[in-house]
Amino acid sequence: MSSTQTATSLPPDHFLLQPRHDYLVGAHEGHVDTSTLAAHDFDVDTRTGFMPPDPPLSRLPEQWDLWETTLEAAMHAKLQLAVKPGLTPEDENLSESWRGRVKQLPVLPTSDLVHSELFLRRAHHVLSFVMHFYIHSLPLPSPVHIPESISIPLLAVSNHLQLPPVVTYSDNVLYNWDIIRPRGRNELGVEPPALDNLRSQDMFTGTIDEQEFYLASARIELRGVEALELMRATMDEMFIGDELAVSRITGYLHKLASIVRDLRDILLDVRKGCDPRTFYHSIRPWFRGEDSDPAHRKWIFEGVEKQPTDLSGPSAGQSALIHALDVFLGLDNCNVIQGGVSPDQRTLLRRMQTYMPRHHRNFLQHLSANPRPVRTLLEQGTPNAELLDAYNSAVLSVKEFRDAHIKIVAIYIIGPAAQERKQREEADVQAGDAQKDGKSVLKGTGGTDLVRFLKGVRDKTAEAVIEPTLE
Repeated sequence: MSSTQTATSLPPDHFLLQPRHDYLVGAHEGHVDTSTLAAHDFDVDTRTGFMPPDPPLSRLPEQWDLWETTLEAAMHAKLQLAVKPGLTPEDENLSESWRGRVKQLPVLPTSDLVHSELFLRRAHHVLSFVMHFYIHSLPLPSPVHIPESISIPLLAVSNHLQLPPVVTYSDNVLYNWDIIRPRGRNELGVEPPALDNLRSQDMFTGTIDEQEFYLASARIELRGVEALELMRATMDEMFIGDELAVSRITGYLHKLASIVRDLRDILLDVRKGCDPRTFYHSIRPWFRGEDSDPAHRKWIFEGVEKQPTDLSGPSAGQSALIHALDVFLGLDNCNVIQGGVSPDQRTLLRRMQTYMPRHHRNFLQHLSANPRPVRTLLEQGTPNAELLDAYNSAVLSVKEFRDAHIKIVAIYIIGPAAQERKQREEADVQAGDAQKDGKSVLKGTGGTDLVRFLKGVRDKTAEAVIEPTLE
């Protein structure tokens, strides 16, 4: 049945015949929202996306103030990494004194935290930061035994949040920001934070470099809000499926490509505020999880019968935004229903999702189960040429984003790692030690074989471009 026949056979008050909202033009009064993305069910805000609409809680109530003051003491003392070259006895004594304080803390109850998601998020942030300060200030030969005062409440909080008991992307980025200047108001309430009106709440080093590293991701999340809205609008039009819908989807995909290129530019701008050597040597080591521990130590959570196993550090791969783009465009990189990347890559990508807030995981599950994927419009018969061009533009923009990510990894990790390895080899030669360890696999803080993984996912994205068919 044609769209014209459908229209004439429907009653005049049928919802399919009501004025339809065009996202690029603006809303019609009383338009019908046929969206399949019920944002409030997934903790996705229409103004700030996967970030909360208001700055996260910056301090727990007095009942848990010992955790807050312990974290404050670590940041105020500027505790140093145990792997830092030239660590002074004063540095070592300061760290040892602080760790002694952690050991003496009582095990605070967590039962009253479970009534508030905001309390739970802050508790996970504070306790995981304290744990990383504790572990990475320990002398390397020392075994890692996390005191009960931290391990027991952190495991309890993590179980409620369904998150691993380590620092995650959400601890560093999503729930670790504040505004610099008061925000204005509009007809919808408080305006979302401007990209230049953000600061971080807590940091391991307190440096501008660390803050800029976190805020680059926060700005990507905020700029990505419009991409989420375009996904929703496209899914509305997929529900209708007529010629007007195809025309609108074409416009939405071109706009989506433009936004993803903005995300790429924001990612590359991290170079303006974060020095690569400072990041690699002074910031990144604080993020390490058990699987990237420099001494390959087992992390023991004292007072806990069942030891946790998911203990990778924070990674940009734990952001739901880029996963959502993959799923929406059908790029087969993150689709949790089915896919075409290698089994190893799929395992790693799924594993990254276990480090996301549970509502965001549910969002991706819901998006993956969408019965009307946008790619199906192009795989059924001869696709509309303009729509095909728009879709391929969106896919290529994601590929370009991944190119930029590889470039940043080369600048901030691969380059400094190679320089560090060269210096170590030269020192071994001077010391008369001819033994060589060989080239070790460079891992991300998320525990991945970094270069091979990123290039593999990037190449699979490029392969998702649909070539035009010849009639």
